[in-house]
Amino acid sequence: MVAAAEIEPVKVTVSGLDSPQLRVELAGRLTASTLNNAWASAVGPAEHATAKQLLVDVSGLTYCDGAGLGLFAAMRRVMSARGGTMQFEGRRADQARLLDMSLLKDPLAKGLALPKRPGAVTQLGKSAWDVVEDIRDLISFSGELTAALVWAAFHPQQVRGRQMLAIAQKAGADALPVVALLGLLVGVILAFQTATPLQQLGAQPLIPTIVSIAVVREMGALITAIILAGRSGSAFAAEIGTMEVTEELNALKTLGLNPIRFLVLPRVLAVMIVMPLLTVFNIVMSIIGGYIVMAALGYSLNFYIDAVKAAVHYSDFIGGVGKSVVFAMIIGGIGCLRGIQTKSGPGAVGDSTTRAVVAGIVLTIVADAIIGVLYFYLGV
Repeated sequence: MVAAAEIEPVKVTVSGLDSPQLRVELAGRLTASTLNNAWASAVGPAEHATAKQLLVDVSGLTYCDGAGLGLFAAMRRVMSARGGTMQFEGRRADQARLLDMSLLKDPLAKGLALPKRPGAVTQLGKSAWDVVEDIRDLISFSGELTAALVWAAFHPQQVRGRQMLAIAQKAGADALPVVALLGLLVGVILAFQTATPLQQLGAQPLIPTIVSIAVVREMGALITAIILAGRSGSAFAAEIGTMEVTEELNALKTLGLNPIRFLVLPRVLAVMIVMPLLTVFNIVMSIIGGYIVMAALGYSLNFYIDAVKAAVHYSDFIGGVGKSVVFAMIIGGIGCLRGIQTKSGPGAVGDSTTRAVVAGIVLTIVADAIIGVLYFYLGV
């Protein structure tokens, strides 16, 4: 058992806060267990005082270990920072050598001082370099993923089918209620938002045309992609990120398994399979939402169906659903990439998850803009 004297807090007495000389008296046992109390009582006043000289009375110290020396080093560093000095008083012969160890030759040395905050130019350059490295990693990962997809096309029997189906269930079937609800609400909102302006122009019968074209060509795939980026992309980053932190990825490499084929490929293929199906379901629910508004305005179901058929063609449907495959590859790939890039630390997995969601949504919107321009020039 530890004696009570060993854990008794050291007594700190501070005087001369408003005088040119600050005096700190220490009494008792200065050890690792009593250091916190002494640190707060001694270093704090030394930081806020304006004295140029600090006198530390150690005559009352009965014991001091290596942890206690850190207290004296910190006090001397505080005084040196404002051009002051520090001296010991009342030290015994057996304490002299130990206390001299705390008198560092240069208390303001770079290795002891806090790192300076980088300037604006340095921060800008570092941010730019981080973007360049991120783009390089993204290009490299895209090449590896493309090679893995080509390999899977020629070796389908070697793809982890069971894992792919399990992931497809989580990413597809489990996301169906959310996709359905948002699709229905988007259809209702689009119809309501266009009803008043079109009523002023006497063109309310155009509501089905606007709703159907918007959701089939654009909103259906985009909203579904955003939902999957928040659900599946973040899940992929968290799963693979945890494996990276626990060094399971290194274990796979040691066993001769390619993490891209073993972990990334089944996830990307699963998302590419379920994404078009969810997009179709979202489109259907959005059109149903538009009909709810039209029914409230007094239009019949036959009129609504005929208007939708006249507005939407097979090329529109194929183009809208086709871009969802590209979105799925982006979301699945970026989620896995952020998981592989996970660093060590308690918040590393959370950071990777956040980066996966943000990057997935941003890259999806960028890809949507590029595809939209291509469709325009191709006449799709």
